[in-house]
Amino acid sequence: MTNPTSPSSAPVLVTGGTGTLGRHVVPLLRAAGREVRVLTRNPRPAADGVGHVAGDLLTGAGVDAAVAGAEVVLHLAGDAKHDEATTRTLVDAARRAGVRHLVYISVVAADRVPLGYFRAKHAAERIVAGSGVPFTTLRAAQFHDLTLKTAAAMAKLPVVPAVNGIRWEPVDSRDVAERLVELALDAPAGPVTDLAGPAVRTLGDLTRDYLAAAGKRRPMLPLRAPGKVGRCYREGVNLAGPGADRGARSWEAFLAETFPAGAQAAATGRVRTS
Repeated sequence: MTNPTSPSSAPVLVTGGTGTLGRHVVPLLRAAGREVRVLTRNPRPAADGVGHVAGDLLTGAGVDAAVAGAEVVLHLAGDAKHDEATTRTLVDAARRAGVRHLVYISVVAADRVPLGYFRAKHAAERIVAGSGVPFTTLRAAQFHDLTLKTAAAMAKLPVVPAVNGIRWEPVDSRDVAERLVELALDAPAGPVTDLAGPAVRTLGDLTRDYLAAAGKRRPMLPLRAPGKVGRCYREGVNLAGPGADRGARSWEAFLAETFPAGAQAAATGRVRTS
C-alpha cells in the first residue's frame, strides 16, 4: 500500500474545486506535490498540474471517467437540495474505481440542527460512511464567507435585525482547506474532530462588525429567533463545543482583509453603527 504521507503519482480528484473551499484546497494539494483533477460541469484546459474533467454528479455523466485512476477523492461540492443524490453518485463511482480514501466536508451539528441543509449533510455523511470506501469526514462551522453574505443581506433592510439569540463560531475557509488537505494526504480516519472558528459570537455582533467594516450606518433592532430552530440556536446545539479544533484566522481579521479601508476607519473611530 502507498504510504499516505508520501507523494503519489495518482491524481487527487476534487469535486467543488472551483468553489469557496476548493479554490484554497487545489493549490495546497499542488504545493504538496500532488497532481489534481477537478470535476467540473464544463471542460477547461489543464494548467499548472490541475486538470479539469467534465462531469455531472446529479446525472452521473462523466463521473466514472473522472474518478478512474484517482487514489484520493475530496468531495467539496454539495447543496441542500441534491446533496444526497450527488454524494451517492460519487461514492458509487469511487467504490467501483477502488478509491482508497474519500474525504467529505460536512457541517458542525449536522445531526442536531432541524434545518434542511443540515439534514442533507447528515444524510450525505451516512452515505459516505456506509459506502464501503475508506473515508474521512470533517465537520466545519459556517465559513466567514457565508457569515459575510448573511450580514450583507440583512444590512440591505432599512432596520437591521440584531438576532442575539443565534450564536455562530465562523471559521476561515483557508483554515478548513488546510485541515482537509492534511486529512486527505493521511490515512482514512472516519469522523474526525470538528473544526470551528476561534470565537463564539452572536449573529447580532457579527452583523455590527460587518456594518462597521463596510462603512455602513444602519439602525439595529434586537430580535428573538422564534420557533424550534430559534430554541436550538439559543441552546447552542449548533456549536462545536470545547473539544473542537479551532481555526487561527478570526472574523475580525477576515473583515479587515475584505474591507481594508473600513478597518482603518473603524480603528480611528470614524465609523459607527446605530
